[in-house]
Amino acid sequence: MGESVARETMEFDVVVVGAGPSGLSAAIRLKQLAPDITVCVVEKGSEVGAHILSGAVVEPRALDELLPDWRDNAPPLTTQAGDDRFLYLTPTKAFKLPTPPQMVNHGNYIGSLGDVCRWLGAQAEALGVEIYPGFAAAEVLEEAGRVVGIATGDMGIAKSGAPGPNYQPGMELRATYTIFAEGCRGSLTKKLTERFKLRDGRGIPSYGIGIKELWEIPKANHRPGLIEHCTGWPLDRNTYGGSFLYHWGENYVSYGFVVGLDYKNPWLSPFEEMQRFKTHPAVRGHFEGGRRVTYGARALSEGGLQALPKLTFPGGCLVGDTAGFLNVPKIKGTHTAMKSGMLAAEAVAEALAGERPAEPAAYEQKFRDSWVYEELHSVRNIRPAFAKWGLYGGIVNAALDTYVFRGKAPWTMQLPHPDNEGMTHASMAPLIEYPKPDGVLTFDRLSSVFISNTNHEEDQPAHLRLRQPEVAVDINWNQYRSPETRYCPAGVYEIVGAETDSPKLQINAQNCVHCKTCDIKDPTQNIDWTTPEGGGGPSYPSGM
Repeated sequence: MGESVARETMEFDVVVVGAGPSGLSAAIRLKQLAPDITVCVVEKGSEVGAHILSGAVVEPRALDELLPDWRDNAPPLTTQAGDDRFLYLTPTKAFKLPTPPQMVNHGNYIGSLGDVCRWLGAQAEALGVEIYPGFAAAEVLEEAGRVVGIATGDMGIAKSGAPGPNYQPGMELRATYTIFAEGCRGSLTKKLTERFKLRDGRGIPSYGIGIKELWEIPKANHRPGLIEHCTGWPLDRNTYGGSFLYHWGENYVSYGFVVGLDYKNPWLSPFEEMQRFKTHPAVRGHFEGGRRVTYGARALSEGGLQALPKLTFPGGCLVGDTAGFLNVPKIKGTHTAMKSGMLAAEAVAEALAGERPAEPAAYEQKFRDSWVYEELHSVRNIRPAFAKWGLYGGIVNAALDTYVFRGKAPWTMQLPHPDNEGMTHASMAPLIEYPKPDGVLTFDRLSSVFISNTNHEEDQPAHLRLRQPEVAVDINWNQYRSPETRYCPAGVYEIVGAETDSPKLQINAQNCVHCKTCDIKDPTQNIDWTTPEGGGGPSYPSGM
């Protein structure tokens, strides 16, 4: 945008970036503590919940603290967790293992996290919070070394970069404090981390990709409250990952597959692994006679406590999965994300009231004094052990850490390297042959993207950008045979002319489901995921 174009400005006490569980919890808590302050939530999805993807089994601890009477207010969580199963799979058999304590779900609820966020949004608006869906936060506003808000992205920019006939400049949303709740690998959080050196002295972060389908199955096969997790096949013992499968609601089955993004084999395709998992004799029965309703994918922050960045900086803070509050062994992060938003809100409210120094630095201490810190501290060594010793060593360590040390081992393990490092050259890695989809139980990427309701305005600049375009062939293709064509779950990246002497990378940005895996896993960190026009991307319906 040229300097001659003036942007409209709106002033608030607090701006929250992202209408997920942490952002909405922060907004609600702020208005509970200080009803007269002005709070705005900006959300890049077309509506609250449109970009929310999760299992989801929700532990209600934070929700009980935030809204103690939530069960009496038409909540979206109505299916109580029932039977827990934990299975180890070989190619043809399944062995039931003892359910680890972290994965016991008594007292929890199964439901749609998107619907939870829609419900939380209504609670926030009832308290006077202003929510603006369809507006992507594209720029951090900074003055004199302090964050003073955000600017939303321009609308109507053509592919050429020039304003189109429907051009509208972005708006500046200025605030005394800005809370960033962007979810995993937030694009503005990435810039803030570099600008304010938020990772100095902190551990290496790690991520996974979670790919999910929602199925509707015959009532006769439905077992409300059943929760099943699997590890082992189809992944090899050196690749971290596994599945979740929940029966809930009116004949729904939520199925998801997670692969740690520190995997080494460039031929591995998380999407294809997710599809072939359903063909296992112990698994396919869950889907028989059913129909796939919708599909989605997102990255997950798996680094744990030691990989959390500094949470505050002049004028703002990080909450939820953009910081990395996921409890990986528990496979839950909604309750920790919500509580982090509440703690940040308390610190910001105190700062606005003049009870604390000018910055919400108390947030870091509030976190350390909270049950979130205690919970994450107790499981801090489990994910790094899988990275170091593989599946079997990881399971042994998890048992020792849980039953012998009870989460209080006198050491803290670190992840060895970022996820984009350590990939084997394609010529030295075993080729993985995946079966063709049958269109009944297993599917291809494009038909999957179609039912995610993903849409981007076609005449806009691509939001997936290469820092050095030549690297796509010189390194990614020549050394790794373009792993982005396999780790992307939406068919965004495609090699044209693979059989010629001049292969080229084609980016189908309109397919992007905003999982941000490419921003994490690219071997040279050559891909930057940036925000497209507000309202673009997937539109996950009720149930996801």
